[in-house]
Amino acid sequence: MFTGIIEEVGKVVELRRRGGGANMVISSSRLWKELGIGESVCVNGVCLTVVEKGGGKFAADLSEESLSRSTLGSLKKEAPLNLERALTLGARLGGHMVQGHVDGIGKVKEIKDSGGGRVYTFSYPEELKGYLVEKGSIAVDGISLTVSALGNGEFSVAVIPLTLKETNLGSLRTGDAVNLETDIIAKYVRSFLRDGARSTPYVDHKDEDLYRKLLEGGFV
Repeated sequence: MFTGIIEEVGKVVELRRRGGGANMVISSSRLWKELGIGESVCVNGVCLTVVEKGGGKFAADLSEESLSRSTLGSLKKEAPLNLERALTLGARLGGHMVQGHVDGIGKVKEIKDSGGGRVYTFSYPEELKGYLVEKGSIAVDGISLTVSALGNGEFSVAVIPLTLKETNLGSLRTGDAVNLETDIIAKYVRSFLRDGARSTPYVDHKDEDLYRKLLEGGFV
């Protein structure tokens, strides 16, 4: 589990294809010293396992699933990477709960300067509709952000100067692809409303009218 608070921006050193998967070598000025073999690390929103480390670099294996569901396989050498170590028991939850499991790939639609920061508008896949709400949390390339506006197939986030400096957001351009992970709480709530509320033995009263209205509104 992660928080979406980026600790360091590393870079792609090499992506070595191995069968259906790959091995990614990542440069890191600080985290490589603190990461242990077998530990989890979030790389642009994807949970990976450290398999090698040394000399300002570490390596992680990417499964075929990780390559197909994320942007990692398409990144070029020197591409910036958002890095975060796994959350430890007792640590402060500065962002929101991020699993490192990518739900879909979005694209940068628009970037606007705003009061020293920027407002980014991203497209998102249709299957993520219903998991995004205004003022709710979303992870973009592993960064914990708040949805400031929600439209038809797109959402916007307001980004402060510090976040631009400490993440890869400042290097994004219109048309760039990003990894998206919706809020885990939204997933559980939607799953319960869609599947559980009408079938669980622990619910004595099923409000069919409420369920119908939620369905019509696109909430379930």
